[in-house]
Amino acid sequence: MKQAMVFAAGLGTRLKPLTDTMPKALVRVGEKPLLWHILTKLTAAGYSRVVVNVHHFADQIVDYLKTNDFGMDIRISDERSQLLETGGGIKKAGTLFDDTSPILIHNVDILSNVDFDWFAQQHEADEEAVLLVSRRKTKRYLLFDNAMRLMGWINKETGEIKSPYEYVRRTGLSQYGEPLNEFAFSGIHSFSPRLFTLMDRFPDRFPIIDFYLSICHRSKIVGVVKDDLRLLDVGKLDTLDEAEKFITSL
Repeated sequence: MKQAMVFAAGLGTRLKPLTDTMPKALVRVGEKPLLWHILTKLTAAGYSRVVVNVHHFADQIVDYLKTNDFGMDIRISDERSQLLETGGGIKKAGTLFDDTSPILIHNVDILSNVDFDWFAQQHEADEEAVLLVSRRKTKRYLLFDNAMRLMGWINKETGEIKSPYEYVRRTGLSQYGEPLNEFAFSGIHSFSPRLFTLMDRFPDRFPIIDFYLSICHRSKIVGVVKDDLRLLDVGKLDTLDEAEKFITSL
């Protein structure tokens, strides 16, 4: 079974005033809601189960999914009482997934040229999570060794480093004194259901990257580089026009 989770619970504050009356997931790009673009792409890639989390104007998303058939088993993870961030959102939705297949995790406001079928094939059986990364410039990078095992995270502006490895926190280098590889996270990742048991000690609300950084010394968390990645975060009003051009060019 190919299964996925779409993060659709966010407040969409950067898309105000549109999100004063609707959820970000239903903001339209090219006459179709953002959620439609993600779900149709998942359908085309052979995904049969998708969990959508909801919070802001949750009823509108639920009604939209009831009245539009995407040919998949679509389940709702209800976060109306509290937004749980990315890690907490995955943890809460745990019982809605099949426990034998990796879960593609995707933000509703991300448009990209990623082939979901290709990305699913990147997740090897012994890997707990696969993070799609690229070489684009940003302020914060994930750090990987030469085998693309996750080693840490760095904020280039402040110099802050997060890592379970003391030598990485102290020097920003590998245990052999070599520079680590810096890649930008796309927000797209593949998550093994085996990780749910490790989330038990985490609170209800937490970021998924903090979780990955806390376990990468004992769980196989890897990065996959897509050098030709084209990705657009439809998070602001001024990106909506750009988004329409973007989807026609894919």
